[in-house]
Amino acid sequence: RKLATELNYEPNPAAIFFKQKKTFMIGVILPNLSQDFFASMVTGIEDVAYKMNYTVLLCQSSDEQEREKQLVTAIKSHRVDGVLISISKETTDYEHFQLLQRHKIPVVFLDRIPKMPDIHYIASSLDTGMQQAVDFLVQGRHKHIALINGPRHLPASQERLEAFRKGLWQKRRKYDPSLVVYSDLSREGSCKAMQELLDGKQRPDAVITFNDYVALDCMRYIKQSKAGEISFVSFANEPICDYMDNAPIASVEQFPYQQGERATKLLLQLLEKQAGQADEPVLHHELLQTRLVVHRAG
Repeated sequence: RKLATELNYEPNPAAIFFKQKKTFMIGVILPNLSQDFFASMVTGIEDVAYKMNYTVLLCQSSDEQEREKQLVTAIKSHRVDGVLISISKETTDYEHFQLLQRHKIPVVFLDRIPKMPDIHYIASSLDTGMQQAVDFLVQGRHKHIALINGPRHLPASQERLEAFRKGLWQKRRKYDPSLVVYSDLSREGSCKAMQELLDGKQRPDAVITFNDYVALDCMRYIKQSKAGEISFVSFANEPICDYMDNAPIASVEQFPYQQGERATKLLLQLLEKQAGQADEPVLHHELLQTRLVVHRAG
């Protein structure tokens, strides 16, 4: 040790990793790092990883399936110990995720979960959140509640729709398919969806949107087109809403930091079990309870 100090010796990480059969690196693939929602998720991930001496290899799919596939291949080549993934809005093919499974690389999905068997995931309860949103609007005497959902194929959109119908049924409100439209989550797509509602036979007096950005785009569109007053409730509860005079009247808090934190803890637990036993780990599914945050009177 004395000689090593005198010679300024530094251990070779590659040799240590080879001996321990670990790189102490986890890959993370998220849809859009410019959104506060996913930025908060990254903070939760890195806080846990840092405490456990893991390095995070952070990647952004930009909500594109092909880019997501390339990133999965890239992080596999970096010999990461495990991966955290929130799927893109375009993702319909899950073969690249199955590639990780075949190479026995533990994966935990968070927030946006693929329709795959035998996976681990951490997410927020969209069912509970949607019912909270519907209850709030019904109590506010809104009679015609619409839904601007995300892409049809996205599992999170399907869950929102099912919860929306359930929430209306529980309040003895009739479900009207014409009051459900879809957005590709771009500004143009959201404005087009809003116009579709305005052009319909039944004009909505309240709209629940896939997330805050969809709500803000639609609210801006309505103001510019002078379409009148419509109340909006959204998902995600982005911090920007606290600083706006004209934010959605309420938003469903999905706790992205806690999702990132718990998903990372779960992944590290899976890595420990993988190193210590040959048995397949028990699948872990966890839904965090949501909370409706009211920003102003409807």
